[in-house]
Amino acid sequence: MTVEVLAGPVRTPRNLAAGVAGSIHDDATATALGFRGGTVAGSIHMDQFPPLALRAFGSGWFEDGSLSLYFRHATTDGEPVRAFLERPPRERDVQTRAWATTSDGVVVAEGTAGRGHPAEVSALRSRDLRPVDPAQLRILAGFGPGTVLGEVTLSPDGERQRHRIARHGMTEPLDWYTGPSPWGGAIAAPSAVVDLLYARLLEHAKASMGEHVGLFGAIEIRFRSGPVLLDGRYRVTGEVVAVSQTPKTEVLWFDSRAYHSSGELAAEMRMMLRQLKQSSPLYHPQQ
Repeated sequence: MTVEVLAGPVRTPRNLAAGVAGSIHDDATATALGFRGGTVAGSIHMDQFPPLALRAFGSGWFEDGSLSLYFRHATTDGEPVRAFLERPPRERDVQTRAWATTSDGVVVAEGTAGRGHPAEVSALRSRDLRPVDPAQLRILAGFGPGTVLGEVTLSPDGERQRHRIARHGMTEPLDWYTGPSPWGGAIAAPSAVVDLLYARLLEHAKASMGEHVGLFGAIEIRFRSGPVLLDGRYRVTGEVVAVSQTPKTEVLWFDSRAYHSSGELAAEMRMMLRQLKQSSPLYHPQQ
């Protein structure tokens, strides 16, 4: 059976964090660590998928949909990227393949998108996390499965989302991100949902890792009773799922959740963060 592939337009995602010295988005830091230049965050690439998700699943994707991506290739500022989604046989309770490539066919990200309660497990939920004993690690030595990351109450960063759109830093700026939506007020784009479920929650954890450079390795967002509203206020919690490593990185997998003031689960995320060993003094040879 032939599967129809929905293809988005070729876009040129921007690295608006290029000025953050010492981060993976900074050209000098990234090239010193072996990258081609300052990288575009994986969450920015996620913003290319909602128009395809709306065609495949309808507007309800923002209510109970998901996007689960493993990042394969780090892009640099303005590098052309195109998103793809296989059209599912129906809108509800289904999951399908999702991916993005550069203009010369290099896979930037691959995974799944879905809505409702599909029978299949998502791309990230089906991965072997390859856990290791935390005692083997240096940057993540204080973390292990079940480590609580804390709790914060906050709203999505609407100002940052509007600023990103105004600076042409969002590839697919839906009208719903800045004005009225079918749910009332403006809603959070995938990148803003990631910010909500990541940035403040990991402040203490990242500080305890010491000096290092990290980057997103994989992200899954899932709406449970969405969408996430920019003027909403959410209680965010999270905990470590697994720690692992590769020859060049230490790997942190964690889950986080955002709850409405009523206590109902609004959205959740699974994220994999890579900590570059070369960037940490803990891996420098003794002088």
